[in-house]
Amino acid sequence: MRIQSKKVWIADQFTEAVIEIQEGKITGIFPYGSKPADMDYGNLRIVPGFLDIHCHGAYEFDTNDANEEGLRRWAKNIVSEGVTGFLATTITQSEEVLTAAVANVAKVMEGKYDGAEILGIHFEGPYLDMKYKGAQPEQYIVKPTIEQFCHYQEAAKGHIRYITMATETDEDFALTHYLTEHGVTVSIGHSAATYEQAVMAYANGARSMTHVYNGMSPFNHRANGLVGAAYRIRTMYGEIICDGCHSTPAALNNYFMCKGPDYAIMVSDALMAKGTPVGSHYLFGGNEIEIYPDGSAHLVDSGKLAGSTLRLNQGLRILVEEAMVPFNYAINSCTVNPARCIGIADRKGTIGVGMDADLVVLEKDYNVRQTYCMGKPQL
Repeated sequence: MRIQSKKVWIADQFTEAVIEIQEGKITGIFPYGSKPADMDYGNLRIVPGFLDIHCHGAYEFDTNDANEEGLRRWAKNIVSEGVTGFLATTITQSEEVLTAAVANVAKVMEGKYDGAEILGIHFEGPYLDMKYKGAQPEQYIVKPTIEQFCHYQEAAKGHIRYITMATETDEDFALTHYLTEHGVTVSIGHSAATYEQAVMAYANGARSMTHVYNGMSPFNHRANGLVGAAYRIRTMYGEIICDGCHSTPAALNNYFMCKGPDYAIMVSDALMAKGTPVGSHYLFGGNEIEIYPDGSAHLVDSGKLAGSTLRLNQGLRILVEEAMVPFNYAINSCTVNPARCIGIADRKGTIGVGMDADLVVLEKDYNVRQTYCMGKPQL
């Protein structure tokens, strides 16, 4: 199969090109019009498939539910926003609940399902800080141990790829070392770490930060906190929720322009309420959540932010059109940057020969015309 457009995102620019696809891979790229094409998208933009490495659920399913059909429905429907791969993300809960949750993800991953590829598991909690726990239930927050993590990784059949933890609670960075040595990306989040503690965490293997600005020690010009570390440590990846609610467009611009094109990562932090009506109520980590008219999720008892219902294609629009972030910074944040962060950039995140044929065709308003997962049209 061949598809073509006058705007294919290659080498940080839009190029007129034909993309040849065979058996789920890109097998050739040629000048526009030089080969017969099965589909001509004209001036519509073709970009790499979006990767969401922090999302808890959608379509009334939450990762912690441990429901096979719910996870399959999520993977099948999330392609409507251009997502071609994601990490199913947990929230702090009891050992029993988390064990069942990761085992369920592993079972679905190793079976048959349609839509976006489940790339693995983002294990958010239970190794967090009480002050910055956010919507995470405090009764299940515990000190990190290698022994307990190994229990979860065994249940997950090795599919935990990324973990959010308050690294300042990890004595002598023992678990951080273990995770780094075993190919699991350590992300500092829900953390009260000082700037200096963040630098030490980086020195000991941490390579990302979870939803920058949210759930972390703030920036002050005399006590720089985790936000200051996110700005200063240029080669530290950092997720950021680009819904315009968790961080204003000005804050998004500040972060992206400081971070540059290679280390910022757009995430949705989406809950099971994605794809459901405004005003819906759900339980998240045992806490009641309400969805506000702007799509944000809030704890009913306190009104505090507790996640989002962001669609990544709209996050891209917000970054470019409202936050005024350069397009290459914005598109990298949901394609090649997360791919590099979790170690799959050899097959995901860019358009090129030998890469997985994960592609998104965008309308001028950033709505998705078509999503290709491993070369298969989804819409």
